[in-house]
Amino acid sequence: MDKTENFFHARPATAMRPLLGITVLVVEDSRFACEALRLLCLRSGARIRRADSLYAAQQHLKVYRPCVLIVDAGLPDGDGTTLIDNLTQATPRIDVILGTSGDPERKADVMAAGADDFLEKPITSLGEFQNRILQFLPANRQPPGPRLVNDEVVQPDIIAFHDDLSHVAQVLSDDQSGEIVDYVTQFLGGVARSVSDDELVCVVTQLAKRRDAGDPLAPAITDLHDIVQRRLSTSGPFGVVTGSDHVAQDAVRSAR
Repeated sequence: MDKTENFFHARPATAMRPLLGITVLVVEDSRFACEALRLLCLRSGARIRRADSLYAAQQHLKVYRPCVLIVDAGLPDGDGTTLIDNLTQATPRIDVILGTSGDPERKADVMAAGADDFLEKPITSLGEFQNRILQFLPANRQPPGPRLVNDEVVQPDIIAFHDDLSHVAQVLSDDQSGEIVDYVTQFLGGVARSVSDDELVCVVTQLAKRRDAGDPLAPAITDLHDIVQRRLSTSGPFGVVTGSDHVAQDAVRSAR
């Protein structure tokens, strides 16, 4: 641990910044979900580090030990519950281990793996975020005295949503196998729910149902391509097109 990390950990928590001195490792492949967690950590006083895959998380954990670990249940290179299971059995144990997903049915898997708690996406309430962590932190990490519950709700930059759409477009342009479709539906389903995009949720759900039933996937993938392209190419409730979005649009067209 470097001198900067030592200094950060030495700072005591306060009533206004109850997670001051805490390092949170977020293992999350969604830029939108990670941006929400970044804002929550920032307003709580916590330092955040991010890994977008199981492999990246393992590389982080070779270098330092966070106080709090937040793991998405569905990651591009495997199931996040595997990492949770391994780390809950490690000695010394990370103080707080939380699992997260946009699918509430994953809570059972997360808790069975040994997590302290489950956070259902979208995670936007500052007070709830702080309480979920503080209830498991040891006494020497708790803020002194009474603490007002903050009812603030964070609003992630919608450009992060565009980044997630671009990611999906690129993934599907490279591979449309069943395993990739499984990953895309869990990833994009959580993102769509986070931004309350009911139309996108519906299209993703239909694709997942066809996959489960063993039906041809091409029609549903085409529908998904179309809605992703519309989200990336139009202004309105989902923001303005960025340069990286144009790359994604080309990927969507080439995948047809």
